[in-house]
Amino acid sequence: METTHRQTLRSNILAAHGADIAQVEELLAYSENVFAQGRLNLPLNFPLESELHVATWMQYAAIAHEIGTFEALKQRLVQLQFPIQAGISQTEAYRIVTRKGGLTDQMPEATGLVLQQPDPLELLIHQSLAGAIPVLIVKHRQDFVSLVQALAMRNEPKLVPDSMGACIVSGFNNWDRIRQYRKQWETANPIAASDNDWAAEFQRLAPQKALYQDRFIILSDGFYSAITASDMGLEEVEWRRLSLIIRLEHECTHYFTYRVLGSMHNHLLDELIADYRGIVAAAGRYQADWFLRFIGLESFPHYREGGRLQNYRGQPPLSDGAFKVLGALVQAAARNLERFDVNYRSELKHPHQEALVTIALTRLTLEELASEAGDRLLQTVCFELATGF
Repeated sequence: METTHRQTLRSNILAAHGADIAQVEELLAYSENVFAQGRLNLPLNFPLESELHVATWMQYAAIAHEIGTFEALKQRLVQLQFPIQAGISQTEAYRIVTRKGGLTDQMPEATGLVLQQPDPLELLIHQSLAGAIPVLIVKHRQDFVSLVQALAMRNEPKLVPDSMGACIVSGFNNWDRIRQYRKQWETANPIAASDNDWAAEFQRLAPQKALYQDRFIILSDGFYSAITASDMGLEEVEWRRLSLIIRLEHECTHYFTYRVLGSMHNHLLDELIADYRGIVAAAGRYQADWFLRFIGLESFPHYREGGRLQNYRGQPPLSDGAFKVLGALVQAAARNLERFDVNYRSELKHPHQEALVTIALTRLTLEELASEAGDRLLQTVCFELATGF
């Protein structure tokens, strides 16, 4: 529970950035730090051990090397055996396959997912601070949209914004892993292996989600946040290369906060932290101007319509006045983060230290990061956490 003193400080910071009383209340609720509710058990050793599903995806990667990524995954991930079609997730055939493990053989609905450029699709197992995680890299924009819709939106043609170039899929029920589990169980129990016996075993399996639920990342190799190379002052090839680095580290940071703190949200503080890690990975240091361009505040206080900031307006959405104050907060927080990085980048030479800064950022609120002492507050939290490593 946040102390009254801390809430008063946050209120004063909001007022200093132009918020009136009503906007202060809006923004206090909006920027409540959900990370602080997560349990942090130190010390931790980084990188963390990989989750169980990674071993299966390593098998997929080996098969993909032989027959191609799309063909390898299409044989194992049942969603890829259906097209993108409005209402398909509500059909009996789709439910039988995705909820009960039915086979698509002789199902007229299972016409398969169509990709424009399936051959360049790439699967890699990336080692992050939070452990290894499967990553799909998609070279064609429409193919990225189709894969996100198939694997994260139950094959429904839901909107994928142009500014969205990555998706982390969590809680994915992998029926291929369940079938592998059943084969191993039948081998170990050759006598008691009837359909009824398996039904009982399946009930025991269901609560053990780590045995059949996967987590993986889908990445587009397009320009990050739909920002052009000319806007970045870079050649297209170089900006595409850097965009992929930023995007991958950004998603791995969400994965990190999920595994370490049990929290991964579609929220501006999450985005600030994830973009910090992504920019550092790509540029070797944090550049606030990059982040502000990504979210549409490159000409602060003017906001560019279509920037990512509007994607994190909250539910219910912030009022226009509160949204303007939010932009001021984010701009100040980014500048403070850059000052912190300039002063301490040379000291961050070990994965534990990089992890420590990421965790420290989750301990503060947007208001605190945007305060005049934001960079020093972050330094203090890093110091306090360091004793736990």
